[in-house]
Amino acid sequence: MKQIFHNDWQEILEPELEKPYYQKLRTYLISEYRSRKIFPPMDQIYSAFHKTAYQDVKVLILGQDPYFNDKQANGLAFSVSKEVEIPPSLVNIYKELEDDLGIAPADHGDLSAWADQGVLLLNAVLTVRAYQAASHRGVGWEEFTTEVIRKLNQREKPLVFILWGNDARRKKSLITNRQHLILESPHPSPLSSYRGFFGSKPFSKTNDFLKKHGQTQIDWVIR
Repeated sequence: MKQIFHNDWQEILEPELEKPYYQKLRTYLISEYRSRKIFPPMDQIYSAFHKTAYQDVKVLILGQDPYFNDKQANGLAFSVSKEVEIPPSLVNIYKELEDDLGIAPADHGDLSAWADQGVLLLNAVLTVRAYQAASHRGVGWEEFTTEVIRKLNQREKPLVFILWGNDARRKKSLITNRQHLILESPHPSPLSSYRGFFGSKPFSKTNDFLKKHGQTQIDWVIR
């Protein structure tokens, strides 16, 4: 089996890579990347896993699907590279972070600092056609990310599941281990942020939970 992940995710997810649905998904993606413009770049599809090993996950932030405009998606949900303009959803995440913890908005959108501390920045769907939101829904990614959440749910060490948006919230039923914390709200996009994302205080609630369970809190400051 080809080494796809660079850490303990390889052994954990390797059985999934052998399943018919994943093989079908892989064939589909090869065709899509050859014939269309797809985001993120192929070598960044699994960046979230490379950045945050299974054993290191303290928090899962689950979104819907990647940004669909040029140079935005990089494999970390909600994150963009430093030279890219901060997208509206991330602007709203920064607004909520400031309201929740008093942390001023960063001048860039690279969330690698969160990933390095154990925040798995994952989307329910990991690829998208350029300029076509949700265009890779239903091609197999949902089954794959469902298994990722099942594996995290099996963890003995308590962790926080932050579910933003309807696609993410549909995964809630998979989180059956009561020692974990589930925080859910509407998506931070401008279309839905005022329906309950603002004021949800996910960052302070996460750190309170981690502290309660004897874990190092997340430094949410983006420098």
